[in-house]
Amino acid sequence: MSRKLVRPREGRMFAGVCAGLARRFGTSAGLIRLLFLLSLLLPGTQVIIYLALWIIMPNEDRHLVAGR
Repeated sequence: MSRKLVRPREGRMFAGVCAGLARRFGTSAGLIRLLFLLSLLLPGTQVIIYLALWIIMPNEDRHLVAGR
């Protein structure tokens, strides 16, 4: 299990943010996706946070190359 916050190349549906968060916190990606979809029913900045994480979180490939 990777403890780094990266967007994985495998298991992503859209940008890999939910899959990366699930991998980081040791839970299933489906649960994170469900929680995100349910949070869209509430007022707030969920979409902006998702977009910010998409920009901030590096791809797994870039992280592996930089770590060598």
